Amino acid sequence: MDNLSNPSTHSITFGREVIEFKLQYSNRKTLGIDVHPDLSVVVTAPRGKGIDSVKEKVHKRAAWILKQKEFFKDFLPMMPPRQYISGESHYYLGKQYRLKVIESHQEQAKMQGRYINVYVKNRDDRNRVEELFKAWLLSHARTRFEYYLQKCWEKTRQYKVTLPQLQIRKMRKRWGSCSSRGFIYLNPDLIKAPSHCIEYVITHELCHLKHPNHSKGFYQMLRKVMPDWERRKLRLEKVDIGT
Repeated sequence: MDNLSNPSTHSITFGREVIEFKLQYSNRKTLGIDVHPDLSVVVTAPRGKGIDSVKEKVHKRAAWILKQKEFFKDFLPMMPPRQYISGESHYYLGKQYRLKVIESHQEQAKMQGRYINVYVKNRDDRNRVEELFKAWLLSHARTRFEYYLQKCWEKTRQYKVTLPQLQIRKMRKRWGSCSSRGFIYLNPDLIKAPSHCIEYVITHELCHLKHPNHSKGFYQMLRKVMPDWERRKLRLEKVDIGT
């Protein structure tokens, strides 16, 4: 029997990806890497092997690890489509709120306590409820994103980064992007994530305005202005935003 040690959690950076893995030691002579259907990564190393050596091995297999995770994603249970009915949960700034559909002559949506109330003429018109809810979410996203952009930009001014213009754009696989013309684009779904995750995405893109590629200089700048960026990124990857 291998007599596995208690696993510890570590991570490595590969391009734009942060790969988190559990490290356990055993009596085996070679290092093994397993990617499980729940997307977790487990590394089993020989006793006495240093963490730097382990991370080097994981980095060499990073492309394969990401490929395996993409493969298993197809088998994860799909979130049921939103119904936009009373009692349904939705996320805003990392917190869960309940949707309450209320019949009213004046159509609008607003937050009250832990509820997001949608006032609509016909409670059974789910398309209209969805339209009002998403309009409310987008309006708040614009306000919040502008606030976080200003806050994050203040930390990058020393690098002579010009305050960029903010655009909100639906993106299928990305939280944010930037252009050489001085624009930062954010996915509107990002408003469902915690504020510290939003700040990470914005800071990441601000650093790209100075360093377009994932160079050593880019990561040096990112770590300087946001020392805990890896923790924030890992938290963002666990956000269940739905659709």
